[in-house]
Amino acid sequence: MRTNSPISDTEMQRRWRLTRGVMDELGLDALVTQAREDWMGGYVRWLTDVPANNGYPRTVIFHRDRPMTVIEMGAFGTDRMTDPMAPATRGVNRVLGTPSFVSVGYSIDYDTDLAVRTLVDSGATRVGLLCPQAQPFGLVKGLNAQFETIDATDALDRVKAIKSAEEIDLIRATAALQDKVFAEVCDFIRPGKTDRDVAAHAEAVGRWLGSDQGIHLGLSSPLGEPSRFMNRPFQTRELKAGDHMSLLIETSGPGGLYLEIARTMVLGKADDHLLQAFANVKAAQDHTLSLIRPGADPATIAAKHDAWMQSRGLPPETRLYAHGQGCEMVERPLIRRDETLPLEEGMLLAIHPGYDDGRVFAVICDNYIVTPDGVSDCLHMTEKRIFEL
Repeated sequence: MRTNSPISDTEMQRRWRLTRGVMDELGLDALVTQAREDWMGGYVRWLTDVPANNGYPRTVIFHRDRPMTVIEMGAFGTDRMTDPMAPATRGVNRVLGTPSFVSVGYSIDYDTDLAVRTLVDSGATRVGLLCPQAQPFGLVKGLNAQFETIDATDALDRVKAIKSAEEIDLIRATAALQDKVFAEVCDFIRPGKTDRDVAAHAEAVGRWLGSDQGIHLGLSSPLGEPSRFMNRPFQTRELKAGDHMSLLIETSGPGGLYLEIARTMVLGKADDHLLQAFANVKAAQDHTLSLIRPGADPATIAAKHDAWMQSRGLPPETRLYAHGQGCEMVERPLIRRDETLPLEEGMLLAIHPGYDDGRVFAVICDNYIVTPDGVSDCLHMTEKRIFEL
């Protein structure tokens, strides 16, 4: 059994070496992380090449001196020794199971009990936690009660954010996949289709091409009203001639790596206001790209972006307009005033400035790699324009 487009053994060994380097730096006996989904549960995917799914907790215990232990959905008493060289369990030699559910509060303690017992049996005393603020209260409480715990998030984020040559190849393949999805959407969209039809077609094409997971956000509207990014419960409108639709395709591709692309389509001719709004955000994207280089401070870039927008009569950014990606749909560094992680060569960034003036939701989104002297060419090959169909 293999995952879709598995990461190579060489790349997994690289990730584990980096993780043990962080553990040595912090003096850790073990590292613990848990995820319940794979959109933003990438520590689990990054360490095991297997994501969490469907809201079911998947806990990974990364030991300093032995293969990993995984705790996941299963029958009471599940305790299975596994082959750390096998494709489905690389780096893991023990899988524990328990039927716990985030919707059933008391059952969460079952995962915690298994994690604590595993760490006690291994002799661990100093344990690192990844993003403990986002972990279940019961898990963090149980670990804090038994061990000296350290927040290892920042230290691991710094190495995880820099992509290897293999990851960059997979990133380029994901960008190409998303380009194909958008091209198929342009062929599919027409009056009479609903927003949900368009999003479902995009998802189906992505799955056929090898995507595992992701989101497709967008609502159609008449020209003169904004086409905003909204999810499935709101995608009920039927498209009419002359409408426009902005669509965000934010999906994983080969190796479980996330990228995102957004463009606007018009079923007819775009008006001048929409064309000008797109020209504004394209220029804003170009401005941000001119600021990207190794060593650059994300908070400074964000401040310069706001100044650039305001100097042209456009609003400062109140969303997250640029950020890292990888095994997480959104990962560090964030291009935002509160980010402390400087840019480094090999980081993957999504750049998507935008604004909503009540008449149009102006948007553009593409991915880039930080290079030694700045930024790569755009990873997406889709033209940067309003698509008049």
